[in-house]
Amino acid sequence: MAKVVLASGNAGKIKEIQALLPEVQIVPQSAFNVTECAEPACTFVENALIKARNAALHCQLPAIADDSGLIVDALQGAPGVLSARYAGENASDQDNIDKLLQALAAVPETQRSARFVCVMVYVRHAQDPCPLIAHGVWEGQILKQAIGTNGFGYDPVFWLPEQQLASAQLPPETKNALSHRGQAVRQLAALIAAQMS
Repeated sequence: MAKVVLASGNAGKIKEIQALLPEVQIVPQSAFNVTECAEPACTFVENALIKARNAALHCQLPAIADDSGLIVDALQGAPGVLSARYAGENASDQDNIDKLLQALAAVPETQRSARFVCVMVYVRHAQDPCPLIAHGVWEGQILKQAIGTNGFGYDPVFWLPEQQLASAQLPPETKNALSHRGQAVRQLAALIAAQMS
């Protein structure tokens, strides 16, 4: 089975991606003592490429990286690329949710539209001039309070009108079928398969 390093140490993310890419062995970069690199760019695609190239360089393996986040229309796209660090550098999921709900406290339900975005890239090596790039978008709304215990990040406040549930209320299989990351992984898997055929 081919090994691909994932430029992340996030256990939830590793579990989701491995479930969606069963034909390759996903190894976290932390297994190689590679630490998370800086994400200085202002776009998801640039940050994902920085992370993938860093992981490929240090692990000497093909690498997958994603940069994903929550875009809230009423906040001009925030938290965006800063989603994981919205409430500060070492913020917990709960800290980020609290800051988001506080920022939206005066915003009526009809104006709480948001989307999760995921850009996922695959590089064969650190200098790969033709990285494969996939993109997923998951539309929803921000709730006024958290519900559900599944998932991670902003899942407890991300309402899915079509499901009439929060993302954190979905079983993992359903979340993987619908989510921004699920969309991006499936797209990327198809691109990788086409490149390898």
